[in-house]
Parts: sequence; C-alpha cells; structure tokens
Amino acid sequence: MSQQKILRLAKQGEPKAIAFLINKALSSIGVKARANLEKNYLHILLEASQLPNQKACIRVIQKGMQRLNASSIDFVNIYGRKLGNKAPEWTEVIELRKPSIYHPAGVGAIWWQSENTNHSQTSVTPVSSLPQNEILDAPEKASPKQEKSKCEDIDFDSVNLNQSESKVSTLAKTKKYSSPRHNPRQLSHQKKPTFWLLTSALGVVLIPILNVAFNLQNYKLPVIISTTSQAAKTSQPPVLEISQPVVSPIPTPQVISSQNQLNLSQISEFILSSIKSPINPDTRITIKAMGDIIPGTNYPQNKLHPRKQKLFASVKPLLQDADIVFGNFESTLTDYPKSQKRMGSGRVFAFRTPPDYKHLLKDAGFHVFSVANNHSFDFYKQGFEDTINNIQSVGMQAVGRKGEIIYRKVKGVNIAFIAFSTYSYHNSMLDLESAKEMVREADKNADIIVISVHAGAEGTKALRVKNKTEYFFGENRGNKVLFAHTLIKEGADMILGHGPHVPRAMEIYQGKLIAYSLGNFMGYRTLSTKVQLGYSLVLEVDINPKGDFVSGRILPVHLNKKGIPYPDKSGRSIKLIKKLIQKDFPNTMLKIDSEGKMTKKSEKSE
Repeated sequence: MSQQKILRLAKQGEPKAIAFLINKALSSIGVKARANLEKNYLHILLEASQLPNQKACIRVIQKGMQRLNASSIDFVNIYGRKLGNKAPEWTEVIELRKPSIYHPAGVGAIWWQSENTNHSQTSVTPVSSLPQNEILDAPEKASPKQEKSKCEDIDFDSVNLNQSESKVSTLAKTKKYSSPRHNPRQLSHQKKPTFWLLTSALGVVLIPILNVAFNLQNYKLPVIISTTSQAAKTSQPPVLEISQPVVSPIPTPQVISSQNQLNLSQISEFILSSIKSPINPDTRITIKAMGDIIPGTNYPQNKLHPRKQKLFASVKPLLQDADIVFGNFESTLTDYPKSQKRMGSGRVFAFRTPPDYKHLLKDAGFHVFSVANNHSFDFYKQGFEDTINNIQSVGMQAVGRKGEIIYRKVKGVNIAFIAFSTYSYHNSMLDLESAKEMVREADKNADIIVISVHAGAEGTKALRVKNKTEYFFGENRGNKVLFAHTLIKEGADMILGHGPHVPRAMEIYQGKLIAYSLGNFMGYRTLSTKVQLGYSLVLEVDINPKGDFVSGRILPVHLNKKGIPYPDKSGRSIKLIKKLIQKDFPNTMLKIDSEGKMTKKSEKSE
C-alpha cells in the first residue's frame, strides 16, 4: 500500500493506518502501537519492553491526531504498558472536539460540578475553540530561540527503551471496564459552570473541583506526519516522515492549588472504565452451563423417547433466569443416513438425533451450544454442518467450526465463544499457539471470552484433575490445566470443560472461573449413569463486564437410569465437587458451601 493511501486512510479514521503512523513516529524509542476504533472513540495501546514514556508519547499522538483531523474521531484513549503485562500502567484521554452540553453515557470524561464555583474567576478556553490555525498548523518559521528549544521539550534521551520486534499482544482487558450512565437531569437546570475533567497532561481540561484548578500554558508537541499539501500538487507520492518538534500554542493543564489537590491516579480507573462503553461496572452477566447432552438417537436402532417433551420437563425451571444458557451438544441433528464409524466393538458409538429436536432444545431455554466434540462428525461433514444449521435455524447459536469465533451481545456486553476439542478438524486444544491466537483475535472484538473445551480422559477413574497430559485408550486428550491457564493468561475469562462424563473440580485462576468438567446432563438411552456418571449439575455463574468471577451456584442434578435429568435434593454433585476441589486445588480462592453457593474467599482468609 502506498504511503499516500495510508495517509488518506488515516485522515478518514482508519485505525490500522493511524497505528502505522504512530509506530513510525515512536519507533525511535522502541514503542509499538495498536489501534481500535469504536464509534467515535479511538483506542491506542502502546507497548514497549520498558514502560513507554507517557509525556513523550502523548505529545506525538496529540499533535498527530490534530493534524489528521479525522472527523469520525472525537476522543483518543491511550493506554501505556510494558510488553507482556495485562493491565496498563498509565492511561490518558485526549478530547479532539468541543463537547456538547451533554454527552451520552460512555464518553471519555466525567462531569464535575462545584457548588462553590465563582463564575467570575472561572474562564477556560477549550482546545477546539481556539483558532483553527493555532491547533493544526505549525509556525512557518521558528525563531532561533524556538529552534533551540525544539528537542529540549521532549527528552527522548531519558527514555531508555529497547527495540522490540516481538509480536504485539492484543488490547488489554481495559476494554472491559465500564461506567455508570451520566444523568442529564442533574445537568439540564444547572446555572453554575460545569467543565470536563480528563486525565493528566492532555489537551485542555479543567476546572474547579473544590479548590483544584488547572492553568493553561503553551505546550510544544511533535508532529508525526508531514504536511501533504505540497505532495498533493506533484505526482510524487508523499513521504511519511517525523518532523522535528515545533512550537505550538496547545495548552496543557497544570495543578496550581496544593490544598485538597486531586489525585488523578485515584480516578484513573473510573475514567478508564468510562471510555469504552456505557456499561455500568456493577452489571452482572449470568451464564448457566451444562455438560454433555444427547437427547436420544435413532441410529443404528431407534432409541428415541416416545414423548420427547418429558426429557427436559423436570430441569427446565433450572435453565431460566439466565442471560446465556450453554451446553455441549454431543449428538448430531441430521437425517444423513451413513456414519463414518464402524459400530459393534462395544466402545464405538454414533449418535444421530432427528433435526426437529431443535425445537425441543430451543424450548428448554438454550442459547449457545458447543458442537466441538468426538461425536460431531459421526455422520461425516454433512452431519456436522446439518447440526449447526439446524441449531441456528431456530435462533440458537452453535460454535465448533475450525477457526470460528461466535459473538453474542448481552446487556451491552459483547461475549465471544470459542470451542475446542483434541481433534484437528476442530480448534485443537493440543495446538496452544493457535489457541492463543484465537483468543487474541476474540479479544479485539469482545468484552468477555468464554472457552468451551471437550477433552480429558473419561469415566469414574477420571475424576481427578492433573496438570499433565491425559490419555484415553491411547488417544491424547490433552492437559486441561495447562490449556486453561494459558488461555486465561492470554485473555480468556471463563473455561467450561466437558468430555470426562463426570463432574470435576473447579478453581479460580487470576480472577477467572475454570470448570474442568460439567459431567453428563442428558443421555437418553445412550450414556451410562452409574455412580458419578449420573452426578450432574447446572453451573450458574455471575461475572462482571470484565469477565471476572463474582459469584455462582451449583444447581445439583441427577440422571435416572435412562439418562433423564432431575433436580437432586441430596446435592450429590455439590458434595463431590467440594471434595475434589480440596484434593486438586486446595489453595484456590473458590469457596462452595453445602447449598452449592459459590463465592470468592477473602484475601484475609487466604
């Protein structure tokens, strides 16, 4: 792509083009940038082997964005962090245009009002109201004194950053922060002046918060793109270069009162939470999840229930009152006549459920199904595609195709689902590098990432979770601990495991919930229900918009001899999971009481 096209795209607000220019401007100090645009908010993540110099980076980006003057961008939200860290060490917000009297919730600033404001003493000129030539244009000629001070303003010598050629990680989970909505009724009849508060040393901002005021001074900023007016007049493509810093009358806020001085770092978390979405951080997303589901099969013999409506009748109330109901569908929804499996060995099974069962599943309350398991291709690729199409035809979603990420928006929160198995025709959990890449891809578009994984040995001898590779009849069934921990470090928020046909322990890892196996939920005349194979549950989890575990419940279920689930008053699965947690993860922050209520232990108790 030509440099002229890159510059044109950047002026149109294309985030990748803007990131290219920023990378060019900051490469000399070892900083790499990624950019993402959501509505009128441009989010820029800066990473380096050492913490990016906040002052220098802000100057480059602020002046460059003013020169680009992209009409689609009103706010620039900048995050600085060391390469490999999850959270940013500093954040800044640049306001490019004059705000209206009231912005909808979710803007990158906070309304602050002072009851003691003296009208006559308050006078602030926003950047956007300055003459246009003062904001965007550098002086044509600089005085000798100005020339001398050009490089002194940005002390790049003090930024000791190593050049890094490693692949830049995806945006940190800062995009998951959210803020409460502003109340316009509190502003509509105010006669006292209200001003915008943005963070630290950017643009122009404001204003009295109690006894704190900001003083506007001239500030020198570097230019990250060269002027293109001359290049446009010639046939030569423009050259993208970093010009020397120039004197520009862009003001910057300074704290001039030491009394009751506002500690901006104390509100940085709240400001950060308000720049991506209007979601209240107290919002809770409720997910109910179940393990393996086979409602019956008509292959090779008919083993279907004569009154299929009875299959979910007893547990249907347990599936209500959730934002997302998830399950692993371990059969197929197809009429395809031929199976690729050779039956008769006693250990080989092929499951085929009539397509019209999709209405039964929908009526039970399901929203999302994983179809990445060892039975999804029982009837070749045709049966696999039929299953997905039938699930989707009634408004549910299916995830399981190789390379596929599906999204579902709930309460303004965008949730990604990725399904893994141990087979190459799905997303394989044995290929950790590809798995991490998928999480990074989902992280660009989602606030929360839920991982479904069908793996592990099977049966009552496979109750324990071990941090090593598991095998079943010689088949590599993966290391579920390594897989779960790796993806959470990469950005995943919840791991829902299934495959062993028994419940397993759970843990909280870096604030995220991992359920290593949810057992069987339904296996009408197909799955064994002996001993722990019949222990089942509905896992109910509440998470916040960042994907952190808040609370949950184990709703105990038991399968009868025919594999039909019923609520279990004796709570067998609760007792089993508690016992397994004590053995496998004795130091986890997860606490489960006798009623199945799940909470996080306090730091003190640890």
